Amino acid sequence: MGILDKVKSLLPKRKPPELKNNAPKEKENIRKTFAAHCNANHDTKDGKLCAKCTALLTTVMLKINRCPYGITKPICDKCETPCFGEDATREFLEIMKSGQKKMYFSHPIMAIKHKIAGMGADYAKVQRDKKSTEKQKEQEEKIKAKIAGAMKSPKGSGKKSKKKKKK
Repeated sequence: MGILDKVKSLLPKRKPPELKNNAPKEKENIRKTFAAHCNANHDTKDGKLCAKCTALLTTVMLKINRCPYGITKPICDKCETPCFGEDATREFLEIMKSGQKKMYFSHPIMAIKHKIAGMGADYAKVQRDKKSTEKQKEQEEKIKAKIAGAMKSPKGSGKKSKKKKKK
């Protein structure tokens, strides 16, 4: 056993990163945001919802349970593939926008954490897009280089033809 093996055995072993289940937090955020929106706009009280908001919330909760991303789901506000349908998604985003402002007063810590998570999702999208554009540019450059290489004649053939013309 070498020195490196001894040193490695003394170091703590790395644990694989744990996947966090984001769905329960997301559901709680959505419930409270719906309650804040409905209490302000539909004359309900104490976190109770009107029939329309209850129906939409039920749809949203069912779809979150069936989210294709599983436990690593992104925030529904920032998701690129919303699973609620066009009308429900539009209504959901409107409620989340209007309720978010009210959440800063009723549940400030939750609202700030949600905002930070949303900013993280935006940052991740920007980085992903940046990497994909860089890869695309590299592929284009390789193709251009191959085309340019194919357009050039082989090294030896150009010199021989010049010599023949001079004779």
